[in-house]
Amino acid sequence: MNIPKDLKYTKDHEWIKVDGDIATIGITDFAQGELGDIVYVEVDTIDETLEKEEVFGTVEAVKTVSDLFMPISGEIIEFNESLESNPEKVNEDPYNEGWMIKLKMSDSSELEDLLSPEDYQNTVS
Repeated sequence: MNIPKDLKYTKDHEWIKVDGDIATIGITDFAQGELGDIVYVEVDTIDETLEKEEVFGTVEAVKTVSDLFMPISGEIIEFNESLESNPEKVNEDPYNEGWMIKLKMSDSSELEDLLSPEDYQNTVS
């Protein structure tokens, strides 16, 4: 299982990469493996400001549909539109081409509540 060391994680199996006040978010390698073949990613919250732990979208796999939760508060400024025609990128490359949203953080202190790679590893092993 791939758990990059330069990211933060949530107990809901999202990852977050911070660059200034912009954060890129997706689901972890563990999550995509548990879901199975992903057939659809839906994010209807572009340009909305959501609070930490609110649902920002859903990911649909062959067997199930799962909600996607905000790891931190902020305004969703971009959706990875390539997932509309190629949702399998989430399975193939969850940390790069399979990213889901970018957001402008509203409270960077919330990052302190996220899991380190080591802590996340302990929750999934």
